[in-house]
Order: sequence, then structure tokens, then C-alpha cells
Amino acid sequence: MAQIPIVPNTLSIALQNQTSSSTVYAYITGQAINNNNRVALLQSDGRTVYYPDSPPNNGTPLARNVAIALGAPGNTVTVQIPQMAGGRVWFSIDRPLTFLLNPGPGLVEPSVTNPSDPNINISWSFCEFTFNSSQLFANISYVDFVCLPIALTLTSNNGIPTQHVSGMPADGLARVCNGLRAQTAADGRRWSSLIVQSNGEDLRALAPSNGISMNPSWFATYWTDYVNQVWARYASTALTINTQAAFGAVNGQVGSAGFLDFGAAGTFAKPTALDIFSCNTGPFATGANAERNVIIPRLAAAFNRSTLLLANSFPNGVSPANYYQNPTTNHYARVVHAANLDGKGYAFPYDDVTPDGGVPQEGAVNSGSPALWTIAVGGQNAHA
Repeated sequence: MAQIPIVPNTLSIALQNQTSSSTVYAYITGQAINNNNRVALLQSDGRTVYYPDSPPNNGTPLARNVAIALGAPGNTVTVQIPQMAGGRVWFSIDRPLTFLLNPGPGLVEPSVTNPSDPNINISWSFCEFTFNSSQLFANISYVDFVCLPIALTLTSNNGIPTQHVSGMPADGLARVCNGLRAQTAADGRRWSSLIVQSNGEDLRALAPSNGISMNPSWFATYWTDYVNQVWARYASTALTINTQAAFGAVNGQVGSAGFLDFGAAGTFAKPTALDIFSCNTGPFATGANAERNVIIPRLAAAFNRSTLLLANSFPNGVSPANYYQNPTTNHYARVVHAANLDGKGYAFPYDDVTPDGGVPQEGAVNSGSPALWTIAVGGQNAHA
């Protein structure tokens, strides 16, 4: 009889310091699934969960120490978490992060777009996870920015093979920043402006959507010619989106009114640069139409990867070798993937769109029988 995966109520996480610093902190936040989805943070002992009460004022400091010190380079600290939704494991180097509380309680997390954020000049990053009664699902993410290298390794019970996401090497941020500077030298666009410095040193690289949120004129006309070419192409031929869902393959075509029309799934206006980079505004905003909601990720991914002029069917008509080949593309995503040792990691929100039977790009691990999840920060000893 086949074994039925049993997901434990708690999970061990091995946090590894693979930086060159002895001052590295980890933080674990999320919503406690078995405690009414309350805001939950792991305390500094790596075992005790802190459920903050609703404070009377915005910006209230936490009442517990939630900074888990990782010790010297090469050291591993093993912690234990309950089942959590919307989880993040955060890391900072040289200084601890500041988390605050608003009434609710609402957790005020570190921000890379708020100049007054207390963490704005700190080197920090995070990975994401959900750990519930069905599985552990975790991924590295560059959707918002690039800073610290993070690698994931997941061992499981019941004979499930070990899974590994390599992340970037120790000089990953430098590779990304060099790539962005080279792209600006090539096309004169604002790629190098996405690099944030502190004391003359590269601190992080912002995703284009975050750059635009603070500087709306950046990339304003960047996608215009490409979008016009796409619209011209699909005025005379059908664009097929394989929804990889019950809706099957859905055809759309640009009509006389200038909209890309998918019938029951609705029409799509020409997207702007912000729409494309963010994947969630303008024509890519999701809503009540379920068919449209499964078209959006596949269409948005095809724009970011600039594959819409290479085939007529997506995502199955193209492969990763075709991604980012047009001069007008999401060069941030291209550079980020190139900087990862296995080429994987969410570089835009729908980077998990994959052709049927294709190679995933998002850098995720998952298991219905997780045994130990190892997270290494810093990129030392990183391997594919």
C-alpha cells in the first residue's frame, strides 16, 4: 500500500550563516494557521512563538526579541516553526532589522521603497514559504529587489529526493549590478538607476516595478514599440493562451477597437511599463472573471520574457532558451536569472509560468512530507 504523506504540525529549519560576517540575524514571520491565523513571529530562542496583541498606536515596537543570531560564518542554528501561511524568513547582516506593529495587529515589515524606513540602509533579504497540513512550499524571491544570496535545501521523508535551489554566489549582488550597468551602457535606459548605494557601496538592486513606483517617468516609453508590434501581429492572427486549467486553450485577437479580445475572458488594453513589470495593474489586474485570471499570468509572463513575437501559443510555444532574447525585455529578470547558479528564482511575479513539461524558473522546493528545511544566507559554498 502506498504511503500517505503526513505533514507534521511543526517543522525544523536549519539556518546557516554562509556570509563572512559574525553578525547575522534571522527572523521568521507569518500567520499561525492553527491559532486563528494570528500574526506570528518566532522569538530569539528559535522555539517560542510570539503572538503580538493589537497596539493602541501605529509604529509600536515589538514586545519580544525576535532576532535569531546565527553566530560565526559557517555556523548553523536549528529552529522550529508551527504551520504558517504567508511566511517569510528574513536575514540581515551587521545590524538587526526593525519590525513594528500597527493596530490590528498589523506587522510593519522592512521596506526598500520607503526612504524613512529604519531598515533602509541595512543589508537584508528574505525567502517565502507556506507550511500547512498539505505541504511545505518555499521559494527564493527577487520580485522586489536583490540583496543577499539565499539558497534552499529540503529533505523529506518517505523516500522523496532532496531538493535544492542554489541561489546566487557570494558576489551575486555585484553580478546583478554589473549586469544592470552594462545594460544601461547598451540601451541608455534606467537599469543602472535601480541600483541603491549606501556609503558609496552597492546595497541592493530594485526591481523595475519598485523603481517606477518611486520614479514614474522611468521606463515610461520603454515597452511602447514592442507592445505596438505585438498588437500589430495579433490583429491578423490569433494569440493562443493555454490556460493549463479547465478553460483549455483560449484564442484572442486584436479587434478594430484596439483591444486584445479573448471573448468570455474579456478584453485587454495595451499595457504600460508599470503594468508589465508589476504584472498586477491595468489589464493585468485580476478580478471576478476566473478565465481572465488564468490568462493574465501567462500573458504577463510572455511580455516580461519578450516571447510574444516568437510564436503564437503561450506558454507552450516557447522555452527558456527563448526568454529575454528581444532587445526590449525585462533585463532585470534576465540579469537576475544569469546571476543564480542554477538560473532559478522569482524575478517577476509570474515567473512560475512554465510550459507543460518544461523547466521551472521560480526557484522553489515543496514536499508533503518535509523533514528538514535548510536555508543558507550569504552565498559562501553555494553550489548548483
